[in-house]
Parts: sequence; C-alpha cells; structure tokens
Amino acid sequence: MKTFLAVYTGTLDSMAKWKSLPEKERKEREAAGMAAWHAWVEKNQKSIVGVGSPLGKTKRVSASGVADIRNNLTAYTVIQAESHEAAAKLFENHPHFTIFPGDGIEVMECLPIPKG
Repeated sequence: MKTFLAVYTGTLDSMAKWKSLPEKERKEREAAGMAAWHAWVEKNQKSIVGVGSPLGKTKRVSASGVADIRNNLTAYTVIQAESHEAAAKLFENHPHFTIFPGDGIEVMECLPIPKG
C-alpha cells in the first residue's frame, strides 16, 4: 500500500457565494455536509491513515522571513491505497465540493525520503 496526502481546496469566490446564501439554507447545507462527510469517513475508514482536519491561516517562511499569505488549501486527509488512481477515486463525489463550497481535492503520493 502507498500513502497519499489529499488536500482540499477552495477559493475566495466559492466562499463568498457560500456566505451569500440565506443563513437558514447555509445551516441546512452545513448539517447535510457534515453528515455526508462523516458517512464518507465511515465508508472509507480502512483506507484512512489520518482523518486530518480543517486548516487555518497560512504563514510562509522563506529566506526573506515570515509572511502572511493566502492559498487555496482548506483541509487535509492522509490515506492508503494500492495506486494513485485508486486513491483519487476515493474522493469522487465527495461532500467537500458536492455540498460544501469546496473547489476540489488534490491527491498526491507521499514518497519515501531518498537515502543519502
């Protein structure tokens, strides 16, 4: 089995549309989305190494120092699968983008550290 990092993405535009929904509708969709997300976790629990969490604000550290930045990362999950394709298929029709205002989910293999 290989290990994969799935990062959930969202844009400022999609969040603005979400926030413009009437509060009652937004709360109903939040409840439906969380129920669907928990169902997804339960269905895929054998593949999930780390359920992950939502992500907060970002600071970028570079040779120039530390700076506040904005990116599209909103959450993450760590999974195991036989292949990259199988890992990606776990996220098809995920509530992150079918119910919530998420943009997509990017899935990448966690490669071993080269021996030096």
